[in-house]
Amino acid sequence: MIYLFEDHSLDAERRELRRGNEVVAVEPQVFDILQYLIENRGRVVSKDDLLARIWSGRIVSESTLSSRITALRHAVGDNGAQQRVIRTVARKGFRFVGAVREVAGLDVAGSTSSTSVQAKDAAPAATAECRPTPAATTPAAGPG
Repeated sequence: MIYLFEDHSLDAERRELRRGNEVVAVEPQVFDILQYLIENRGRVVSKDDLLARIWSGRIVSESTLSSRITALRHAVGDNGAQQRVIRTVARKGFRFVGAVREVAGLDVAGSTSSTSVQAKDAAPAATAECRPTPAATTPAAGPG
């Protein structure tokens, strides 16, 4: 599954985050947090939920989680003041609030199968339609 939001794409199968055509380097835990927040964007994800899912229940300091969230916001062009994509819900956790389009697959030629999914409370976003690129055709040669 590929998740498209703003000018980013998160490819869960390839474990790649991209901004436009450029790969954005992120630590594995940062990638996992982003994927988990996107997959659970309809709800607030608690800190305990993140610790259980990303760190498998290991004891992790509050500063470790905070630094991963900061790195995640930086990777997607967000910050703690704007919270355009990742919102902190005081004493509850975090929520992905950006508009997301899910792309089921992408073949070598760039054709896609997609569905648009709007995050609750997110402003409507203009979405480009993904259509297969028609193959180039050459007119049949006539007599002569």
